[in-house]
Amino acid sequence: MNPKSTYYKNVAATIKINLEKRQMEGFYFETAKEAVEKLNSYLSEGCTVSYGGSMTLSESGMLDSLQNNPSITLYDRSTATSPEETTEIYHKALSADYYFMSTNAITMDGELINVDGNGNRAAALIYGPKTVFILAGMNKVCRNEQDALLRVHNTASPMNCNRLNKHTPCAITGVCADCLSPDCICNQTVITRRSGIPGRIKVFLIGEELGY
Repeated sequence: MNPKSTYYKNVAATIKINLEKRQMEGFYFETAKEAVEKLNSYLSEGCTVSYGGSMTLSESGMLDSLQNNPSITLYDRSTATSPEETTEIYHKALSADYYFMSTNAITMDGELINVDGNGNRAAALIYGPKTVFILAGMNKVCRNEQDALLRVHNTASPMNCNRLNKHTPCAITGVCADCLSPDCICNQTVITRRSGIPGRIKVFLIGEELGY
């Protein structure tokens, strides 16, 4: 095992212990392929599934796997043909058996840091779906809450604004301006320090760089 892989494995082991203290479950896989295979094993025939917007889900192959699984009922936002239908799917997602998402950052202490635009992803993380699966590349790991928020505002948000063609200061400069722009996607900040329901949130750390 090379030094980077060893480092990721050791860091993940520390985070896993801290997640357990917070009533969340932690897992570590060296590759996204391994993580996706494990996640698919949770899905029973006829279960309802949804997901939040995430480059990690796309890059890992998880989203393709869900969209091509005929045995599940997928509340799939990508199939919506109108804003009203998108909203309906967002609401259905809150009643899903399983919800897939990433996290904008995770601290060494096992806290999840998420900054949302519409709030549908954060809402599902907080309440609704029976089980929430979080996929996160080790590039999302930060030392503490402060570093995590700096990462979100100065790395993840500018990249996502570019991806979504948002006209915000950070999309132009790459640096957060703490803006109130009409296109701002930093509208809801959620720090998950503990799961009220033991084991509801399951965090799958992956030894690759995934997402923003």
